Amino acid sequence: MILAVRSLLFQAAFYGWSTLLALCSLLPLALGKQRPIVAIGKLWSRGIDRLLKTVAGIDCVIEGREHIPDGPALIAAKHQSLWDTAVVLALFDMPAIVMKQELHRVPIYGALTKAQEMIAVDRDGGARALKQMLGQAREAVKRGRHIVIFPQGTRTRPGETAPYQPGVAALYQNLKIPCVPAAVNSGFFWPKHGWKRPPGRIVLRFLPPIPPGLGRDAFMTELETRIETENAKLEADTRREFGLR
Repeated sequence: MILAVRSLLFQAAFYGWSTLLALCSLLPLALGKQRPIVAIGKLWSRGIDRLLKTVAGIDCVIEGREHIPDGPALIAAKHQSLWDTAVVLALFDMPAIVMKQELHRVPIYGALTKAQEMIAVDRDGGARALKQMLGQAREAVKRGRHIVIFPQGTRTRPGETAPYQPGVAALYQNLKIPCVPAAVNSGFFWPKHGWKRPPGRIVLRFLPPIPPGLGRDAFMTELETRIETENAKLEADTRREFGLR
């Protein structure tokens, strides 16, 4: 009963907070002011962490920050929940997140992603879409931004596997910057489907970077091995510590 009440309260608080920040973004959107929009995104992200802590009893922990280079890097992370995309807004100055093009058409949210120059990808666009993605990514790197990609292209449940898409290899080989893998256990506490938020601890764990220069197949094998191995450990620890399935 307590879990249900806290989960419902979090849902209400989350949507209220998101609506408030969306309304606050309308003026800078209308004026074409990018930096205030970026600042609002960071505030939104930090507010979500605060709500998770105070309402749902969920701590949010970032591990392995020392593995993130000061300069541009390709951040390739496991994706289990909306939290994964929100947290990077506060972690990095102005991250360029690779996202599906359809999100650009979502009212207000789409305009915000465009204003922050996120990298939109037409997943059915073939070679033309790949070329466009690489062009946007190169421009972001020139400006010192971190590129964030979820290489499986979709959210997965804890213990679930999904193929790693070739876009991450294209970015790695063309940008010639380090790739930092990351594991996450957020799917236990913010599931892909469902509204319950059991108390516990969300962990985003950055791993040692993969230096540029590997061949495509070697890189993909190394990336998938590192992420999936670390995620399996993180998920096993989470199940054991919090009694989750």
